[in-house]
Amino acid sequence: MTTLLTDYAQAHATFAKLTTQLELVLFGQRRTLQWLLAAFSSGGHVLLEDVPGTGKTTLAKALALSCEAEFQRIQFTPDLLPSDILGISIFDPQKQSFRFEQGAIFCHILLADEINRASPRTQSALLEAMAENQVSIERQVRLLPSPFFVIATQNPVEFHGTYPLPEAQLDRFAMKFSLGYVSQAQEVAILNAQGNHHPLTDLKACISLDELHKLQHQVKQVRISEELKHYIVAIVAETRKLADVQLGASPRASLTLMKAAQALALIDGLEFVTPDVIKELAIPVIAHRLNLNAQSKFSGITASQLVQDIVNKLPIPR
Repeated sequence: MTTLLTDYAQAHATFAKLTTQLELVLFGQRRTLQWLLAAFSSGGHVLLEDVPGTGKTTLAKALALSCEAEFQRIQFTPDLLPSDILGISIFDPQKQSFRFEQGAIFCHILLADEINRASPRTQSALLEAMAENQVSIERQVRLLPSPFFVIATQNPVEFHGTYPLPEAQLDRFAMKFSLGYVSQAQEVAILNAQGNHHPLTDLKACISLDELHKLQHQVKQVRISEELKHYIVAIVAETRKLADVQLGASPRASLTLMKAAQALALIDGLEFVTPDVIKELAIPVIAHRLNLNAQSKFSGITASQLVQDIVNKLPIPR
């Protein structure tokens, strides 16, 4: 038990170190950064829906630099092809054979910038990778590096030339949230910090990939009671009963909420999941998976409101 407690303490300290490191680049976003780390350490992926200039690309780069991870960025455009993401076989005339050139997806952290600007055919290139950490190319399964983490972005106010993400794609994102604007004081701090050079240039790795793998293993050891598992399933099941919802959350949402709650509990220095952690993560984990019917959308009802109503209504396990 003493060793177990020490492992939890070390994992919590590692999370704190990562959070502090990311705060050197993104000011005033501590809890949002911890949500991102919760998704990262629990094997999920994140969709950031935010206006331009709020630091989405900077965040992805900072995370990669902080843990010695290989980083790739793909600018999604209407003419982007699946082979641009996955890779392609090229004929070598000297060897009289084909050689496979890996695409940008073969990395640890992938920034899918403005993912909704690519066609559904190109978006679907990420489906297998995000669900199974592998890609099937030319009848051959190729494993992706571990860890593999996708940070996708989309602009919530610009819809010209975009393609809505299909339900299957949205369901593969563990969380969807926004960074948002910082306070005026924090924005002044950003101006001061970037007066001479960008903080990213001074950023050094604070943990290794081996430490990151240990962190992901430790997250799985965080205890969660049977009562809280039933609580999670009850929240997700309620989304399938709502009259405003055409398509409720899948069992993948229940699994993701449990894993993310384990990670966030460890980030908060706990060895077990509490109901408060589950309630906090319910909206970022579940809301984007709900497909509202047309009448509800036109009435101004949002998925976040519906999930919040469910959380408020369901009794908390004692």
